[in-house]
Amino acid sequence: MAKKKASKQKKMNTRVDFTPMVDMMMLLITFFMLCTTLSKPSAMSLAMPANDQKLTEEEKSVTKASHTITIYLGSNDKIYYVAGIPQYDDPTCMKETTWGREGIRDVLIKHTTEEGINPVARIMQAKVKLDERKTAPGSKMTQEQYEKELDQLRNGNINGEKIPVLTIIIKPLDSSNYNNMVEALDEMQICSIGKYVIDKITPDDEKLLALKGIK
Repeated sequence: MAKKKASKQKKMNTRVDFTPMVDMMMLLITFFMLCTTLSKPSAMSLAMPANDQKLTEEEKSVTKASHTITIYLGSNDKIYYVAGIPQYDDPTCMKETTWGREGIRDVLIKHTTEEGINPVARIMQAKVKLDERKTAPGSKMTQEQYEKELDQLRNGNINGEKIPVLTIIIKPLDSSNYNNMVEALDEMQICSIGKYVIDKITPDDEKLLALKGIK
């Protein structure tokens, strides 16, 4: 007796057409490209030392000693400062500090001029109030107006009163690294320092550093 052939189940070939998905992806990419705001490059403004040969020595040293702080960037993330004009024959005028809130920032905030004013502390307090006005509900202050008022604060103009501002001289040693320079410039922005310059190490500085035992 002949065996019956087992019936084979008919297989259906399934195929998904993804061609419409390509058009959908292109539409989504176009949508996001048109709706996304590209980040704008930001630049930090630096006030470099004047190199005008016509300036007299008196004009170059117009800043008072009590209004000046010199910062030295050393090796191994070391940072030193001199409050006032450096006394190159007296290594005790140079102090070592640290980075951040408990270090150089605290030095800048607590520095008092001969007029008995803490300029950095006053300017930072005024900046907090300016930021509150900028972010207050219903505020119509534009970014341009904010930057203009911030420049006035950095120049020492607070509520119609003119206060002395600090001049910070940043001097990186050859043994310092690039990150230290970036951190120093960040501190200038955090403390709203309007007058700061990056200067070279002079022979007098080298003498002072040698007396202090800093290489």
